[in-house]
Amino acid sequence: MQKEFEGKVALITGATGAIGKGVAIKLKNQGAKVFISDLKQEMVDEVCAELGCAGLAADVTNEGQVKQVVEKVTETYGAVDILVNVAGIIGTGAVEDLTEDVWDQMFAVNCKGSFFFTKYIVPQMKEKGAGKIINFSSKSGKTGSALMSHYCAAKGAIIAFTQALAYELASHNINVNCLCPGITDNTGVWNTCSAGYIKDMNLPREEVVDKFTAKIPLGRLASIEDVSSVTVFLASKGADYMTGQAINVTGGREMH
Repeated sequence: MQKEFEGKVALITGATGAIGKGVAIKLKNQGAKVFISDLKQEMVDEVCAELGCAGLAADVTNEGQVKQVVEKVTETYGAVDILVNVAGIIGTGAVEDLTEDVWDQMFAVNCKGSFFFTKYIVPQMKEKGAGKIINFSSKSGKTGSALMSHYCAAKGAIIAFTQALAYELASHNINVNCLCPGITDNTGVWNTCSAGYIKDMNLPREEVVDKFTAKIPLGRLASIEDVSSVTVFLASKGADYMTGQAINVTGGREMH
């Protein structure tokens, strides 16, 4: 029985993190040739050994390093069919305490990284006449969250970037969508975010978790499986008629 992604080449950024790795596992299990990237080569090597895939480290804010990753995946597996831009950072802080460097870094990692990888992968997809690009925004890219103005602004930009590309690339049969996850348990992002809220709100961790869970109609935080499953769906033939969408994975917390 043929697997969904047999013969397809998938490039996943931020793939040593919980969500990126979860996406890589699912795509590989469904037959894709998976190539991963993240900031530190030793961590990339560790995941590659575990998954039996290839990879190369890169700073997503460095255009030259991103270009090297694209050249390496092409040399290893051929042209990319699926690009999943997971790499990103999060942070908290009152707007008056944010420095220009913190603001710029937030946009560089979350926005410039997705731009660079897209820039170098799109010509391959145009040549093939097909492709799937999945970007990662956030629930906070749709509805802002207190003490996260820089993060919300960057993730909102990813939604607009996704929509613009969907129009731009539709005639080339390239689908561009993005994920807007809510708080996802057992991830570095939530650990960082919750630590910031614990400090800024002066509350114990249990109360912070309770505060956020109470806002979710389904009564729990998202799991890595919840997010990775929707991501892989957007890469599949089942999503061929979807483009320009910002899909909520929030347990009902976000409904627009």
